[in-house]
Amino acid sequence: MARKLELTLACGDYEIIRALKEGTIEADGISLNVLTDMDSSSRHWRMIRNREFDVCELSGSSYLMARDRGRPFTAIPVFLHRRFRHGFIYVNASSGISKPKDLEGKRVGLKTYQTTATLYLRGLLANEYGVDLTSIDWVTELDEDIPFEPPAGLRLSRAPEGSDISEMLAEGELDAALHPDIIAPILRGDRRVARLFSDYRSEERAYFERTGIFPIMHVTALRREIVEQHPWVVSNLALAFEKAKIEAYRRLTNPRTVPLAWFMDEWEAQQELLGRDPWEYGLGAANRRNLESLISYSHQGGLISSLIPVEELFEGVMLKSRGKGEWVAN
Repeated sequence: MARKLELTLACGDYEIIRALKEGTIEADGISLNVLTDMDSSSRHWRMIRNREFDVCELSGSSYLMARDRGRPFTAIPVFLHRRFRHGFIYVNASSGISKPKDLEGKRVGLKTYQTTATLYLRGLLANEYGVDLTSIDWVTELDEDIPFEPPAGLRLSRAPEGSDISEMLAEGELDAALHPDIIAPILRGDRRVARLFSDYRSEERAYFERTGIFPIMHVTALRREIVEQHPWVVSNLALAFEKAKIEAYRRLTNPRTVPLAWFMDEWEAQQELLGRDPWEYGLGAANRRNLESLISYSHQGGLISSLIPVEELFEGVMLKSRGKGEWVAN
């Protein structure tokens, strides 16, 4: 028997990769060691700084910056993490901020400037709500994954070492914060902090209906030398990810799987709005438009030097259905 190629995959512990993690679905010719017990920030840092994994769910923003700087990474069009972001703009309740334009001239916290979630949010604020981003004093909590030279006009500073921007927001040291997570003051019901969009779900729905974009946060990156040495890995990995996702969809159609009383109502409502495959892989029209927005926001923010064509960022994989539950890579 031919020996399988051993690869390490680092990613989130998602339902859509469960079958790969448990080994019920395998990538042909590949033995995957799946690592899921780390937070996103650590995973991204370890891949970008040290190239510790063969395959890695990686920040879309960091991947763009890495490719722009000639780092030895490539990616397949498999997008394990998407999230609407309107609900992740937080304000101090005493700041007087009630609409996006009120952020102008304010002091706004970020985990990092290049985090994909905050990159998308800045793009939304500028392009959808007309916010002048250069009027804002941006304050970051952590070191950037990829050091960069801030563009002219960007007012960017670092919070004191050990600071937590969500607590700075609650204490009034910041007027607002863009954050990739639901922040602790919100979780504990701290009334000093609120969301900018109280009905963020309606904002997100309207955004999707207007743009067709369900924002891609992360890409699936590989060390370039793996693809150069084993080109067949691209299609075999992509197909395995697709099969695992379809298996997750199948499993979730059993209403007993998820302990939520009205889960199937939400599942059906999601399908009605987002379609039957919201986590679509490949470079179809919707994903291309999604990625072009991310690239544009990155360029506008001074993180990349040019508008990189989508097809230059991903290996040539398209996934195509050939029947119920059967998928091929072509």
